[in-house]
Amino acid sequence: MNSATQVPPRVHWKENGVALSARWRSESGRPPPQRILAVDDQTSADTAYRLIRSGTALLWRGDFQNARQLLQALTRRLERQPRAGTGRPAAQPSAVAEMFEQQRKEQALRAQTLGMLLLPLDPDYRVPLRRAPDLGQACAAAYGIPSAGAVEPSLVSMRELLGLIGAYEWRRNGVPVAALGARIHPHYGVFAPIRGEYVDLVAETSLPDVEVAFDIGTGTGVLAAVLARRGIRKVLATDQDARALACAHENIERLGVGKQVDVLEADLFPPGRAGLVVCNPPWLPALPSSPIEYAVYDPGSRMLLGFLRGLTAHLTPDGEGWLVLSDLAEHLGLRTRDELLSAIDTAGLKVLGRVDARPRHPRAADPSDPLHRARAAEVTSLWRLAAR
Repeated sequence: MNSATQVPPRVHWKENGVALSARWRSESGRPPPQRILAVDDQTSADTAYRLIRSGTALLWRGDFQNARQLLQALTRRLERQPRAGTGRPAAQPSAVAEMFEQQRKEQALRAQTLGMLLLPLDPDYRVPLRRAPDLGQACAAAYGIPSAGAVEPSLVSMRELLGLIGAYEWRRNGVPVAALGARIHPHYGVFAPIRGEYVDLVAETSLPDVEVAFDIGTGTGVLAAVLARRGIRKVLATDQDARALACAHENIERLGVGKQVDVLEADLFPPGRAGLVVCNPPWLPALPSSPIEYAVYDPGSRMLLGFLRGLTAHLTPDGEGWLVLSDLAEHLGLRTRDELLSAIDTAGLKVLGRVDARPRHPRAADPSDPLHRARAAEVTSLWRLAAR
């Protein structure tokens, strides 16, 4: 459930001896800070860093652009800390999982530290600071349109607010998808189709002769749109996230395939059976550190296993299930190939074939990444499955 449907919790602090309160907004799900100190342009980066590391959140009352510079200075101080794997010899496979967990811990610490620089937000999403940009549309896209007569201000981390701006630009400009010859417009909190190889696999693999297909966990609706553009008469696209459902509806209509695609709220499968059932679950079986990370991390492989276990009951005779999955989890030591094959077999499925694609994203070619070996070896596959 997103913040547009929840009442944000309240945060309390004192400023010039006066007790104040506001609503606390955090899309990452972080609890309100316990200690808040109002600061301004006179606060040095060293002082700010020391206060934040001691557990004090800083509420900025100065110039907005100076706050951006302070955030950059705090980032530079964090970057001086040694990174996981820096200066070490190439990691052995047994150590890669530990390195991955260490990197995630460092990323979480970085996010927590930088998230301690706070900005005030008026009820109409105006930032009451000098030289602050107009963030009304970006905030409304993430938080929902403010209710009429809203009077309560809120506090939000500057890092998150800048993220809202970037996400709104993505939504407004869209992400080009070569397989569609068009752009997909991701909403805030919905995974953007920037990894083109998985979309291309669905766009290029030979289609079975079917009239109805399911797209499980549709997200932006990109795979449902690809299936519709390939000529499938009816596609049922499901998701259980409110933002994803709204995003998919918008993209499907924008692409002109609304008559072919129905977007439905469901936990995995819609009612009935289809000749083709496609699923691109989160690729890493690890615990998300925030609600937004559920697009990447699948705790206990819940979605993957749920898809496999329920697939037979939702396939027509001679139907196919397409599982689109990266093997990065295998290279990180989070799941073995034998475990995946065993899950397929246990679900009463057989593998008809597999189509592979190599990664094209920049991190796969970045040797400075401690996980470079795993990323460079990654293969994304479309597994063609059928009932035994």
